[in-house]
Amino acid sequence: MISRTMRGLSWTLPALLLGLVTILAARTWLLSSRQPTPDAIQPMPLDVQAAAERLAGAVRIRTISNDRAPAPGPAHAEFREFLERQFPRLHQNLKREIVNESSLLFTWQGHDPTAAPILLMAHSDVVPIAPGTESKWTYPPFEGVIADGYVWGRGAWDDKGCLMAIMEAVERLIANGERPRQTVYLAFGHDEETGTSAGEQGAKHIAALLKKRGVHLAFVLDEGLLISEGGMSGLDKPVALIGVAEKGYMNLSLSTEAQPGHSSLPPERMAISTLAVALDRVERKQMNTKINGLVRQMLETVAPEIGGVNRVLLSNLWLFDPVVRWKLEASSGGRAMLRTTLAPTIFNAGNKESSLPGNAQAVINFRLLPGDSKAAVLERTRRAVADDSVSIEPIGAPWEATPVSRTDSAAYERIRTTVREVFPDAIVAPGLMMGFTDSRHYIDVADDVYRFTPVRARNEDLARFHGTDERISLRNYAEMIRFYARLMTSAAFQRTN
Repeated sequence: MISRTMRGLSWTLPALLLGLVTILAARTWLLSSRQPTPDAIQPMPLDVQAAAERLAGAVRIRTISNDRAPAPGPAHAEFREFLERQFPRLHQNLKREIVNESSLLFTWQGHDPTAAPILLMAHSDVVPIAPGTESKWTYPPFEGVIADGYVWGRGAWDDKGCLMAIMEAVERLIANGERPRQTVYLAFGHDEETGTSAGEQGAKHIAALLKKRGVHLAFVLDEGLLISEGGMSGLDKPVALIGVAEKGYMNLSLSTEAQPGHSSLPPERMAISTLAVALDRVERKQMNTKINGLVRQMLETVAPEIGGVNRVLLSNLWLFDPVVRWKLEASSGGRAMLRTTLAPTIFNAGNKESSLPGNAQAVINFRLLPGDSKAAVLERTRRAVADDSVSIEPIGAPWEATPVSRTDSAAYERIRTTVREVFPDAIVAPGLMMGFTDSRHYIDVADDVYRFTPVRARNEDLARFHGTDERISLRNYAEMIRFYARLMTSAAFQRTN
């Protein structure tokens, strides 16, 4: 009897294994591409050198914001006057409003009042130069030098590059006799680089103004994820990720008190060690990693384009979810994509080496994954600490993760098709923004909010973002202008001459 059973198993197990291999192979190699295949388009004629000169001129205007401190009004007034000189057709044909003294809202009136309007965003302020690093720049950061095929300087990428590219696109479309079917809004905030108060004085006021007027947008497109070149193992094509959501933001203050005294007579309980234990407990009980709907969609969109073992893994997440999570968890970027992250950022206690402090305080910064609420993270932290002597309270102005915008909408389809038209070598997929942008202030006035910057970047370029030697290539800048122009024209324009 036993021998017959074993003989049966000797046939069954190989058959099951063969069946599994067949299923994996079929799902891997028969999975069709999800990329749109638009017709080739003729690139819009551009005087790229002249456009680069205008961008370089914008870089020279020092609209520098600091944390919680927007750039001063005179710098933005200078920038407004610069835009007026450089884009005369735009200023003649679009209505310009100055919102809250320094932000700009342009209205390009459409000819069809039944068509829902769209809004393109950028911001005019830039981050400061890190102290002591200005001498390390190849070219001075505010001279707007054009050299070696690049425009160099602070803001050339983030975010005057996008702002000026949008302006260039509109100026060119007007020169070509184009008029939009639906109304197009251009919104340029002035305080995006002010840390956790980003957009409070600019984008938030513009969104409130639109809401007051009863404007509801088909979609908003702001800066966001990039076109990554060489950033994904097994894929030899650039990957253009369109941000469809942003993580939330919350700071928790952990504090405790203890008996102060002389360090030569330490009591059983001390403030610093008590708080250190609490922080260790929180770090040891991280939020669970998960390949949720958005991340799964991104991976499955890329799967048919990738090669090797990664194609097998991503095409069969139903089986290899634990393996893929394990691989992603090996990098900080992968972990941030899969979970609500936490990072202790401040620890304050004591002021003399021989004295025991009477209190200790620390701050943990959380970036919330869509689906993880502020309340749930707070409760999880309290359970992890499990010490009533440690006070845990939110500080600042936290916010939830944004809603996940649709990827089955006409707006998303239009954006990803435009990416493929202008960057035909790129693979397009939805993605998650780890940081935050001004666009979160527009959630209530738009059907969908997307975050995408049409900038090509390799891994070694990422350090230039808010760092030294920020730059944009002339070739890429021309692509940016053509991207915004194509996105607007594809939404149905009419010729007026």
